Amino acid sequence: QVRLVESGGGLVQAGGSLRLSCAASGRTFIPYAMGWFRQAPGKEREFVAAIDWGGRIIYNSNSVKGRFTISRDNAKNTVYLQMNSLKPEDTAVYSCAGRHDAATMTVNDYNYWGQGTQVTVSP
Repeated sequence: QVRLVESGGGLVQAGGSLRLSCAASGRTFIPYAMGWFRQAPGKEREFVAAIDWGGRIIYNSNSVKGRFTISRDNAKNTVYLQMNSLKPEDTAVYSCAGRHDAATMTVNDYNYWGQGTQVTVSP
């Protein structure tokens, strides 16, 4: 089994920055692709960004591209989400996810999930 543990959430004012981390552990083969998703109250889970082991990246262009940056440190089995110019509409529970295949934007493609970390952006 793969275990994913997120950290780095919190409360920030609009325009501020946060960096989320997700550490993977447990199984011999760490997920090939790691992604970040978010879910605001009353809304469906939304894709944010994902990255393959080899560094191929995809973003939710509509909402975060240009403000958020995903990266990973394969030696540490950790993926990061740097979030800049945060807006109140970015408020959500952010979860990382993993799968043993190429990165996609589809929630149901991911096999492993962290517990989530709350990000709250005040006006």
